[in-house]
Amino acid sequence: MGRYVALMRGINVGGKNKLPMKDLVAIFEAAGCAEVKTYIQSGNVVFSAPAKVAKGLAEAVPEAISAQFGLRVPVVLRSAADYLAAVEANPFLAEGVPAGRSTWPSSARSRRRPGWPSWTRRAHRRTRSAWWGCKSTCTAPTGWRTRSSRTRFDSTLGVVSTARNWRTVLTLAGMLEA
Repeated sequence: MGRYVALMRGINVGGKNKLPMKDLVAIFEAAGCAEVKTYIQSGNVVFSAPAKVAKGLAEAVPEAISAQFGLRVPVVLRSAADYLAAVEANPFLAEGVPAGRSTWPSSARSRRRPGWPSWTRRAHRRTRSAWWGCKSTCTAPTGWRTRSSRTRFDSTLGVVSTARNWRTVLTLAGMLEA
């Protein structure tokens, strides 16, 4: 049995795509997962599962959610090792900076993608993760949380993405290590 984290996009956001966490836990348990725990109401799930079960969860969980709630919910699944490696690789954390604080990485470690919108500050792609740093809010009308921004990000990189703030990232890391 390995430890994993599943991150769902668009669950319980702004009163839309309502999905009770107890039902989400039940979906994971029915799929063969154990020790299923959620964090806040936005589709963060930490669980244990055999590798064979985990391999199919990125498809099985959205299918179960669709069948039960009529929602189309993308799922990003990471093993504990992959997730924790991504946390450690965060280029915004400078040596000696306390957890929860960050600094901008040197220009040698970052680059701006041509054609990306103005809200793009620095993007980093390692361990199948990207880090976004915002010196001010990212929820402005042209910010990260807009549908067009996410669509452009996904299509540019050819991925399905979801975003979490650093506090949530660290909390999920702690849950994986517990």
